[in-house]
Amino acid sequence: MEKQKVLSRYFGYDAFRPGQEALIDAVLAGRDALGVMPTGAGKSLCYQIPALMLTGITLVISPLISLMQDQVTALVQAGVPAAYLNSSLSPAQFREALRRLEAGRYKLVYVAPERLALPGFQELCAKLPITFVAVDEAHCISQWGQDFRPDYLRIPAFLAALPTRPVLGAYTATATAQVKGDIIAALDLRDPVMAATGFDRPNLFFAVRKPKSKNRALLQEIEKHPNQSGIVYCATRKKVEAVCELLRSEGYAAGMYHAGMEKEARTQAQEDFLHDRVQIMAATNAFGMGIDKSNVSFVIHYNMPASVEAYYQEAGRAGRDGEAADCVLLYSPGDVMTQRYLIEHSEPNPNLTEDEQEQVRQMDEQRLNQMRNYALDHGCLRSHLLRYFGEKRYDRCGHCSNCLGLPREDDEGTIKLAKKELRAKRNEDVEDPALFEALRQLRLSIAREQNLKPFMVFSDATLRSMCEVRPTTMGEFLAVSGVGETKAKRYGEAFLACIRECG
Repeated sequence: MEKQKVLSRYFGYDAFRPGQEALIDAVLAGRDALGVMPTGAGKSLCYQIPALMLTGITLVISPLISLMQDQVTALVQAGVPAAYLNSSLSPAQFREALRRLEAGRYKLVYVAPERLALPGFQELCAKLPITFVAVDEAHCISQWGQDFRPDYLRIPAFLAALPTRPVLGAYTATATAQVKGDIIAALDLRDPVMAATGFDRPNLFFAVRKPKSKNRALLQEIEKHPNQSGIVYCATRKKVEAVCELLRSEGYAAGMYHAGMEKEARTQAQEDFLHDRVQIMAATNAFGMGIDKSNVSFVIHYNMPASVEAYYQEAGRAGRDGEAADCVLLYSPGDVMTQRYLIEHSEPNPNLTEDEQEQVRQMDEQRLNQMRNYALDHGCLRSHLLRYFGEKRYDRCGHCSNCLGLPREDDEGTIKLAKKELRAKRNEDVEDPALFEALRQLRLSIAREQNLKPFMVFSDATLRSMCEVRPTTMGEFLAVSGVGETKAKRYGEAFLACIRECG
């Protein structure tokens, strides 16, 4: 089956996004690949589509249990034979997954990097026809990046021990030139085809405010997003708890997530957010990587993060479905002091020498200063972010708080007027709000009945497309962006009936 048909049949799209075809074609031709694509640009399709077209099995090395579980569930919903191997499986479930893997029942298998070194796993892989290995979140292999994970250093040894070296693909959303070089060297990518589609996310609106009251500013921002999902990032556990209490006292369905909570409580909080049982998640940076929720409409940083990389990665969890979303930083000078304290008191990396530790500390201090420069910049915020990642795309983007002249300090009258103008400029309302809400409620009902996250049934973007197309037949339903054959068979009649009922 050709790649265009795979894209349409399984994923419901009729065209590739920039960069996807080059990376897919490289793998299909037996070439290594490196893809640097912003969140929401469709990185996962760059390895999922060749996995379905190649003979043999594709291993996807992924850093977080939640990420692989969500991606595998979404693939199974789309009719793709996929599985994951991680610590969330019971011994019986794990043995059954291995049995099916050996029997050739899966095309894609997601594994955590620490799994690569476990006794027996390497021996099993040596017996399997592994033709392609995809390394997701590949920046984690760089010891100089902000998300270094020592387990990623096991990947080269694992690959070297296989009878035949598979094609290797590496994929990440945020990587400076230095980190890209680290990925190529550490993974020993051989003459890789590289596709860097740019870091720009046109659907994201960036804003920096310097409010007298962060609590009041936070509530003002959330008021712009009634009944929409969002994340509020805080620098400390104590602040997460205070923000969560504030939101709940204001009547919002809010949850919280930080590393000081028991594992069961963190898991439950994450599930509540992903299943739309809570609207807003207050969290430290422990929450986020691997959160595959497509309909996050706003990310607010209550405190400034420690680096531009961290900020762009966290802010980028908004608008993954391509819909308009807000990314707002509430800045105060005290944020710099908090982050400097966290840098100075961070746990040392046992994999580094004292000199290397000092180099990392100096780089962390440099990253913090660069993040502070962003917060204080009165020029185009989007241009500032893109320049940091080595791009020059705009002098003025016309779609950030500085370009629109929105106030940084508290000014009630100006803020209310700006909010009204911005809402009109973005034209967020769908053509038929009543139909969209009916489709959303149907999706929620189906998701709860099948214990799925609502966005795994259909994304908000697909629901909006249904409102525009208003399909009346199964053929027309299949033409809706984001509707593949398996989902059409599974859910088509219910959604068509809902559209008919709404006239």
